[in-house]
Amino acid sequence: MTLTRMSFSVALAAAVVCMVPALATAQERTEFRLAWSIYVGWMPWSYAADSGIVDKWAEKYGITIEIVQINDYIESINQYTAGAFDGVTATNMDTLTIPSAGGVDTTALIVGDFSNGNDGVVLKTAETIADIAGRRVNLVELSVSHYLLARGLDSVGLSERDITVVNTSDADIVSAFIPDDVTAVVTWNPQLSEVEGFQGAKRVFDSSQIPGEIIDLTVVNTETLAANPAFGKALTGAWYETMAVMAGDDAAGRVARSAMAAAAGTDLAGYESQLATTRMFHDPAEAVAFTLGADLPRTMEEVRQFSFRHGLLGEGAPSPDVIGIGFPDGSTLGDAGNVTLRFTADFMQSAADGTL
Repeated sequence: MTLTRMSFSVALAAAVVCMVPALATAQERTEFRLAWSIYVGWMPWSYAADSGIVDKWAEKYGITIEIVQINDYIESINQYTAGAFDGVTATNMDTLTIPSAGGVDTTALIVGDFSNGNDGVVLKTAETIADIAGRRVNLVELSVSHYLLARGLDSVGLSERDITVVNTSDADIVSAFIPDDVTAVVTWNPQLSEVEGFQGAKRVFDSSQIPGEIIDLTVVNTETLAANPAFGKALTGAWYETMAVMAGDDAAGRVARSAMAAAAGTDLAGYESQLATTRMFHDPAEAVAFTLGADLPRTMEEVRQFSFRHGLLGEGAPSPDVIGIGFPDGSTLGDAGNVTLRFTADFMQSAADGTL
């Protein structure tokens, strides 16, 4: 999650718009590709692929699905946006500001989890988020960390005018916090746990205070999905079979979580500590309820307003309404004639009903 990605998303928009007619003629196919990157909420795709669960569900529908790990989160979304993949793992904000802003009609197929403490604001010699006023704040600019900061500032009547943002890559955020004169950072786990361990450091705001707003999704190209519902069914079936395994407090569950931990470069204890601050929807019925709930449109209103203020909805976007965001009940935020981000509960509902 870096400034490079966000800058690229704006520059890419015009180019991708030219690709949309080609995407709109999506045909029935039997081979598909999903890109994912390392993050606690997306590690199940690693296990689902390696254990044969994805292959089992793909075979059920007479298709093949290649699950591809991309080491750079930014690059995975950019490659999906450019058409190299049929789906990708991404947050709700990044889906809106990259493929959707770039004109690629995208459907949130699986609402996997939301950050519930995995992202946080850490200050030195401070007691509350209000103490951030006047400080320089190191974070990955225009990322979900930036969004979290904006929400934290708003909670105490401050704004970004009251602080100075210092763009810092996620790889450098821990070392950046070492000098005494750097007193404020916003980051996500595992870096969040590291910076909290510094002397005098205190977490003063985190994503558990805005529950349900930083959402981790598996998204797919809408036209591809419409022409090939088997792709969506196989992905959803594989995901929830994996959820059932990893949620178990038995040997199989521990084996699955240990495999996910190893793939993420940590151990079981480390991975489970990250799971503790992630609200995973192991039960598809929970994901359906969340997707159908009244809070999701309110969250996306916050996200699109933030994205518009920071120029993430495309060069010269006149208002946040330039992009339409569609919800399962048929309602829309923004331009109903230009819906390029869609939330659906249909496939997750089928998983809940046992009809996949």
